[in-house]
Amino acid sequence: MRKVNSIYWFCQVAGWGMVGIIMLFFAHAYQVPISDKVLLGRMLVVFGAGIAVTHVLRVYIKWRGWIMQSVEKVVPKLILAMVITSLLFSLLVLGLNYFFNLGVESGKKLSFLAKLTGSTVDNGLFILPWVLIYYFYHFIAKSRRQQLDTLQLESLIKELELKTIKAHINPHFIFNSLNSIRALIDENPSRARTAITELSNILRSSMQVDKAETVSFEKELNIVKDYLALENMRFEDRLKVEYEIDEDTLDQQVPPMMLQTLVENAIKHGISKHIRGGVIKIISDYKNQYHEMAVQNTGSLNGGLNTEGFGLSSTQNRLGLLYGDKATFEIRQVTPSIVEARVLIPVQMN
Repeated sequence: MRKVNSIYWFCQVAGWGMVGIIMLFFAHAYQVPISDKVLLGRMLVVFGAGIAVTHVLRVYIKWRGWIMQSVEKVVPKLILAMVITSLLFSLLVLGLNYFFNLGVESGKKLSFLAKLTGSTVDNGLFILPWVLIYYFYHFIAKSRRQQLDTLQLESLIKELELKTIKAHINPHFIFNSLNSIRALIDENPSRARTAITELSNILRSSMQVDKAETVSFEKELNIVKDYLALENMRFEDRLKVEYEIDEDTLDQQVPPMMLQTLVENAIKHGISKHIRGGVIKIISDYKNQYHEMAVQNTGSLNGGLNTEGFGLSSTQNRLGLLYGDKATFEIRQVTPSIVEARVLIPVQMN
């Protein structure tokens, strides 16, 4: 803002200084019978009055929000404002010239109204370019900002749509679940019906994820249990699940599908990589003034962190948007064979 104001005042001084130079040029070119002292005084009056009235016009334009209006609506207003500003400019110049005795001797005596009319027309030639330059400079800048904002918004929407599809509806998981359910239809119809209900719960929750910023941890945990039940059909004895849940945390609000995403990544990058499978452990507890959610899985980070696979970037972004720097997320190797993804969310008192 300070830089913008500096540019504005520089343009004001340079522009009205140029007007003074033009006055000096025409005075000498047409050999106007005026002393250098009076000429300098009239130049300073025009310079000061010009800056004053156009600055007031600028304040009024900003106050009325004309820059944000369409050209069709604002042009008639600018024309009227230009006429009024030219009239005020002329009144101020004539008044100051009279006060400081800076009049020009002329053989023809004109009435005040005639002087005011002629001066208003002449000064309008200075106000007109000022209005055009000021308004269209801001109009072009506004158009560029709007175009940039539109492009950024379109890019963000596409990115969010892509992330939502990838993070919340994993096609491979759906197809694997459907194949497992199909195999159960004849073998275990009751389990197949239960699996269909579990899958529908997950899909319903996935499609509703954008309608609420947070959900209760209990609701999130139920979705995760449905998810793990379906994955258990695929991994069978290779997948073991443990829960360490403080029941007092069930009412705490958490970002929807975040726990499910961490569990999904734990299976994808942990359990599925081992022939013998492994253990998924879900932890929910209070730690100081934070709600701790953790997912532990058999596996190894292999000396590095796969930020894309573990959804580190998207998880951190969601936490940042909801809680700022009050929430944290980390993935670490807690033992040589156990990886932990842990989220700390500020406790919300009910």
